[in-house]
Amino acid sequence: MANTIPDITLNDGNTIPQFGFGVFQIEPKDTVAAVRTALEVGYRHIDTAEMYGNEAEVGQAIREVGLDRGEVFVTSKLNNGFHRPDDARKAFDSTLAALKTDYVDLFLIHWPLPTRYDGDLVSTWRTLEEFQRDGRARSIGVSNFQVPHLERLAAEARVVPAVNQVEVHPYFGNEQVRQYGRTHNIITEAWAPIAQGRVLDDPTVVDVAQEVGRTPAQVVLRWHVQRGDVVFPKSTTPSRIEENLRIFDFELDDVAMERITALDKGASGRQGPDPDTFDYIPA
Repeated sequence: MANTIPDITLNDGNTIPQFGFGVFQIEPKDTVAAVRTALEVGYRHIDTAEMYGNEAEVGQAIREVGLDRGEVFVTSKLNNGFHRPDDARKAFDSTLAALKTDYVDLFLIHWPLPTRYDGDLVSTWRTLEEFQRDGRARSIGVSNFQVPHLERLAAEARVVPAVNQVEVHPYFGNEQVRQYGRTHNIITEAWAPIAQGRVLDDPTVVDVAQEVGRTPAQVVLRWHVQRGDVVFPKSTTPSRIEENLRIFDFELDDVAMERITALDKGASGRQGPDPDTFDYIPA
């Protein structure tokens, strides 16, 4: 199954598996079992973050399964409370220590926080550039960045983000951000790919699923893949973890793709926080 997952080449020449496993909101006590299951059925891309509180468990699961470190693509993200350069350096050291690895494949600024840190996105990004130069982050990118945030980096920084991980699903296509990414060779990664389950009962999704003989979740995940985005659903149910991966032996035709894309509600379809105003810093 792992061999069926396509790789996407990033703008720095590294590759990323297009389909992965997310651990957002998975309790640490449940993370080892969930990640082990994912790796055992064929996932080779795990997406975690400092703020998820389960980096150590992700690293433990990889070791327990017995895969070589180079076989698993691991992403983590900078805690919102550590954007100042010295704080970011310490936080990154903590990520590597928690995962018990010498490097991560991808490290992201988790949120732009434009109303915090005097709106300084650039010094934080330049600190991530350090991590890439010394090889401890093979690739670097951002998460939840809007077009103006990306334009600031383009104007003031040296390295173009390899990815931008943002909310994308049929109810919120986030097309402006995705278009900027396509134009500037920044891969879009889709979080909340099934809108936290809200799209699974949509009549259009259900109808398409019946037409192709698949589950609504499989249809939506296939829609993401055919649009060219990286996607990483999350589950703690072993059967669901495996089911989500079984999307590479069918395709949606153009009509089905267009029907799902037409569900976009614009800004009103957003499920998560607005990156322009979100300013949460963990206590």
